[in-house]
Amino acid sequence: MTFKHIFKAEANWTSKQKLADSSKRFYTKSHQIQVEGKPILDVSAAKAFKGDPELYNPEDLLLSSLVSCHMMSYLYVCSQNGIEVLEYSDNAEATLEVNPDGSGRFVEARLYPKVKISNSDQIELALELHHKANQLCFIANSCNFPVLHEGSCEVI
Repeated sequence: MTFKHIFKAEANWTSKQKLADSSKRFYTKSHQIQVEGKPILDVSAAKAFKGDPELYNPEDLLLSSLVSCHMMSYLYVCSQNGIEVLEYSDNAEATLEVNPDGSGRFVEARLYPKVKISNSDQIELALELHHKANQLCFIANSCNFPVLHEGSCEVI
């Protein structure tokens, strides 16, 4: 049986800036994303695309979604396999390629999860479970580019 869940988000933008040279159309990229019952997200384009570098951009949010979803999937599979995870961190990166016509796409994401567990006998299993977590991750399953993992594990 398949279960469906609907997620909603609202985007709001207004033109707040006018350039002196009206022959060129330039729109500010800053806008807000609202999800009901949650704080408003101030978002812009990436700095490379003339956005506000102090705000989140869609590329940041996509990679953040991958990192977060993988972590939650990983914690789930660890709990299913009796692994006590004490700490989890990740310094992920994603590669975006932009074509001469302005189109582009992510071609790869690399996650570098660092896990600390309590049992030294489970290090190998803890590392293998990143593959299972990737199979379960909703966001990774929705991407049309590879999501790779280079995990590390230590005991504390």
